[in-house]
Amino acid sequence: MTDNCSRTRSNIPSLTMEVDSAFLRSLRGVLKLAEMGTMFVAFVCFAVASRPKYIAATCMEFVITFSLLLLYTLKLNKKLTLFFWPLVDLFNSLFAAVFILILSLIAVSTYTVTGTLGGGIVGFIATGLWCVDGYMLFKRITFNQPRTEATGTVK
Repeated sequence: MTDNCSRTRSNIPSLTMEVDSAFLRSLRGVLKLAEMGTMFVAFVCFAVASRPKYIAATCMEFVITFSLLLLYTLKLNKKLTLFFWPLVDLFNSLFAAVFILILSLIAVSTYTVTGTLGGGIVGFIATGLWCVDGYMLFKRITFNQPRTEATGTVK
């Protein structure tokens, strides 16, 4: 009887997800967490100032960055191979940097409440983080070139 129970338990597929905790400790992981943190602070500043358009923009970028963080942390990029995820991440970083830069410039130049000014300044910090993230991604992506290690040898 116990033999049958052990057989049926071993045939049940595992529902666990593999978590890449090393990504969260890497420079790119820390950058993603910092981007999320700055967007959350900007969201709070704009919420205090009651600026719905700015709230929506910062919330959208927070959700997109959180989605990419989950994608890499749960290693879903290895399972969902339809897209080239580093390139998607690069486009997101560049788009987010330009979008939040413009939003922050408008927020800083037209502020009437201190929260709007604070959200704009934090938006500038987030823009810098996204630029660094985009630069790092662009350096890592190889376009029809062999991958090389840190020593310069071809894999």
